[in-house]
Amino acid sequence: MAIKTKPFDAAKHFPDDASQIDVITDALASGHAGYIAAALGTVARARGMTAVAGDTGLSRQALHKALSEDGNPTLGTVMKVLDALGLQLAAKVRVPEHA
Repeated sequence: MAIKTKPFDAAKHFPDDASQIDVITDALASGHAGYIAAALGTVARARGMTAVAGDTGLSRQALHKALSEDGNPTLGTVMKVLDALGLQLAAKVRVPEHA
């Protein structure tokens, strides 16, 4: 007997601003491009991909593709998505791990 599974959607687990900001902050701190794209995609889905697409002027399909773990969004796309989410990038001095 085969086991039936459903696709996992992390967006359901980030229902509020605080948890969404935490996942994006963690992704940015990791420096992993795939994680950053996926985190932005997760938050966009949590807030409604159609609304985010409308606010960015990009299609839902383009956002789904760019904001997947295998996506490679341009900086322009990242900035549009952050703006649509009401967020901004900030820089801070990185503390060396051996400090």
